Amino acid sequence: MSCCIHCCIRLIPDYKEAHTQRVGCRGGPAHHHQVCPTCQGENKLLFRVDGKQMNLLAVLEVRTEGNESWGGLLRLRKGKRWSLVVGLIIMSLVMASYILSGAHQELLIPSPFRYGGFPSTPGWMDGETPGDAKEHAHQPAVANVSSMRDYQSVRFIINSIAARIEFTTRQLPDLEDLRKQEEHMFSVIPSKFLPNSKSPCWYEEFSGRNTTDPYLTNSYVLYSKRFRSTFDALRKAFWGHLSHADGKHFRLRCLPHFYIIGQPKCGTTDLYDRLRLHPEVKFSAIKEPHWWTRKRFGIVRLRDGLRDRYPVEDYLDLFDLAAHQIHQGLQASAAKEQNKMNEIIVGEASASTMWDNNAWSFFYDNSTAGEPPFLTQDFIHAFQPNAKLIVMLRDPVERLYSDYLYFASSNKSADDFHEKVTEALKLFEDCMLDYSLRACVYNNTLNNAMPVRLQVGLYAVYLLDWLTVFSKDQFLILRLEDHASNVKYTMHKVFRFLNLGPLSEKQEALLTKSPASNVRRPEDRSLGPMWPVTQRILRDFYGPFNTRLAQVLADEAFAWKTP
Repeated sequence: MSCCIHCCIRLIPDYKEAHTQRVGCRGGPAHHHQVCPTCQGENKLLFRVDGKQMNLLAVLEVRTEGNESWGGLLRLRKGKRWSLVVGLIIMSLVMASYILSGAHQELLIPSPFRYGGFPSTPGWMDGETPGDAKEHAHQPAVANVSSMRDYQSVRFIINSIAARIEFTTRQLPDLEDLRKQEEHMFSVIPSKFLPNSKSPCWYEEFSGRNTTDPYLTNSYVLYSKRFRSTFDALRKAFWGHLSHADGKHFRLRCLPHFYIIGQPKCGTTDLYDRLRLHPEVKFSAIKEPHWWTRKRFGIVRLRDGLRDRYPVEDYLDLFDLAAHQIHQGLQASAAKEQNKMNEIIVGEASASTMWDNNAWSFFYDNSTAGEPPFLTQDFIHAFQPNAKLIVMLRDPVERLYSDYLYFASSNKSADDFHEKVTEALKLFEDCMLDYSLRACVYNNTLNNAMPVRLQVGLYAVYLLDWLTVFSKDQFLILRLEDHASNVKYTMHKVFRFLNLGPLSEKQEALLTKSPASNVRRPEDRSLGPMWPVTQRILRDFYGPFNTRLAQVLADEAFAWKTP
């Protein structure tokens, strides 16, 4: 009598299977192996492993068919029993690997990190409040395992970056080198300004006729319809504010006395809106001209390529309304009126000024190991060594999420943000493996590839580079957290820094009671906060940079150690 035992081991899901068939006949020919192509023979012993996520345990199902019994199985020769035991051991090892790796789609999965982000959904982490858990309740429970795995993998990337962080002092360019790069700018802006004006102003000859449109070729008008109404107002006021001498016409030109240089999504719009309520402050006709960082290079949107460069005259046109008032004060016969107008200061609030140097690689020689030979502050300092600079900062972790919600066009979610953060970190690490910190921070190709603007939150890098040309007392560094909790205190701090006069009670009330500007949109608020694991990843990444910033400013509040 012959007997056949078929052993089929199968892991569920169906993509991993092992089939063997052993045939042995008592008193018959020698043992041999053959492949079981169908697993549908009789007298087979079937093992199924189903890795269910609810308990991470395998379900072992044993099924016998035909007339064979366990007794028959036990009567197998010793060699066959050992073969079956070995098979069971191998199966158990595979099961253990399957369970311990936390895999859901494959066995013995390698490192969970994928170039270009994490495929899994971030989950809950230690320290999450019950409210947070309720908010994320729609996420599958499997995210708990994958998010922990994500964090450990990203931690290796962050450690790799941190090991390569080195805050080096940049080499400053010579003034002559700056002149060679921007010859036209140096021909237009004088080296000295009017002594009786607080803002850097000067008179230049206007050669146009009365019928000439002074803003006909202004690039801000040509390339943006939304600025045309602004320039219509400038045209109406232009001809009444010319100075006349020796049959010639002269117009007053001014540069800003102070700049709000950054950072985006840190409350600069709210600061701008409140500061312009002060009667002694006059801003550019456009809130954010972005001339120093973008327009002078012909950049409107970098992804759209380069256009004609905006000449410095187009930028100076934006301060004509302020220049008209300063001109009135300079020409006034009454001492009271003259003093009033001479107290006016000009400001500009492009939030890109502090950090955006993306255009340098298109225009400057790349001979400095990937680091830009010239930065925005080099040119501002060349003309305005006494300029005052205001910076509003915010916890870079929260800044990045706010930036993402504001600029992302579709499919916004905490999941999507997490994936973009991890992809950006990998890209940044790849750069740091070959280049210096400064070279990576100012790398145009990297910055354009970043799915989120991770580099904007590296405040210490930018501030240290600005401090190579401007002194520390020319800066006022503010925190959005402080501004939000006490607007009046922050604004008075700004007034003292700019040497502005006191406000009336009515002006003071308007200044402090106005609602906050540029707050998060309702549809963005409905998305809720970022995942706790994403927050933890970002805190680890920004930690060394925040620590350095706190050291430079001698203020631990800028370390943002407590959210």
